[in-house]
Amino acid sequence: MRRKTRKIFIGEVPVGGGSPVSVQSMTKTRTEDIKGTLKQIFSLKKAGCDIVRIAVPTEEAANSLKEIVKNSPLPIVADIHFNPKLAILSLKAGVQGLRLNPGNIENKNKIKEIVSIAKEKSVPIRIGVNGGSLPKEILKSFGGPTPEALVEAALNHIKILENLDFFDIKVSLKTSDVFSTVEAYRIISRLKDYPLHLGITEAGTFLSGTIKSSIGIGILLYEGIGDTIRVSLTDSPVKEVKVGIEILKALKLRSGEPEIISCPTCGRNTTDLQKVAKEIERFLLNNKIDLTVAVMGCEVNGPGEARLADIGIAFSKNFALIFKKGKVFLKIKKDKALEIFKEEILKYWKEKGASQI
Repeated sequence: MRRKTRKIFIGEVPVGGGSPVSVQSMTKTRTEDIKGTLKQIFSLKKAGCDIVRIAVPTEEAANSLKEIVKNSPLPIVADIHFNPKLAILSLKAGVQGLRLNPGNIENKNKIKEIVSIAKEKSVPIRIGVNGGSLPKEILKSFGGPTPEALVEAALNHIKILENLDFFDIKVSLKTSDVFSTVEAYRIISRLKDYPLHLGITEAGTFLSGTIKSSIGIGILLYEGIGDTIRVSLTDSPVKEVKVGIEILKALKLRSGEPEIISCPTCGRNTTDLQKVAKEIERFLLNNKIDLTVAVMGCEVNGPGEARLADIGIAFSKNFALIFKKGKVFLKIKKDKALEIFKEEILKYWKEKGASQI
């Protein structure tokens, strides 16, 4: 059962309050490059991203936001550190979310001004605590970036906003360590009902980062903790989104996306199954077919092992079997199998749609 949280809105995307878990990413272009940044945002939208965050390190970057927000197909969250002027400029540019730790701003009047504008424009603020940037006094008190230290830092930031009567808050507590991150989220989830933004920060390159993120985010989502996710990879933001979507699909938290079941192959396999599986996956995505489809390399175990698939194919040396829900209904020559299988997928998809009308 998912943890009950408050509901906020990043633009038109609901976060928390039982809403579907959304997928976020962050542009990796220079924000001043408006054309390049928008191109990346559109590619993220196409990949299935729900919310995009943009770094705002300079006034030039902040001044670029108005044009970006105006033309973006996704709601924009401005990522601000320390500089209140950049937060104010970003809010005035029309961003739909703000990532800002108010405790890092010394001028209290500026914090009040930021909160006042955010209230007026109904813009939520994400408090984003990272293990690598905790205050020295907290690190000294807790002996390092422990889960309790992360939570203490978050609570301090939250208190500043609550004292200003601002509760449109989202929280993240990230480190590059899976265990510390998971425990920090567990603790904060027991103390506050704000929606939580999940992620493992500085997770690494594609393979290692995917594994660490999948474990950390997966554990928390399985426990009902988390309302929106960002997979942090030293790689393309589109890959971040795709990994995030796959995590949600594996936990049955995202629908409307195809799922491929495919065997790892063994000595019985006589087909280039990797090529076939990728081709079928592209076919499903390009045609927006929301089915669970199996691609198996063995006619002996294929249909049985892929019993949960809507439709599947299992290859032998000279022919292929097409099956639905584990039951074989068609035996065809191998050289024509791929095209016939695509036709059968389309037929099944249309039949399924017609039966739901």
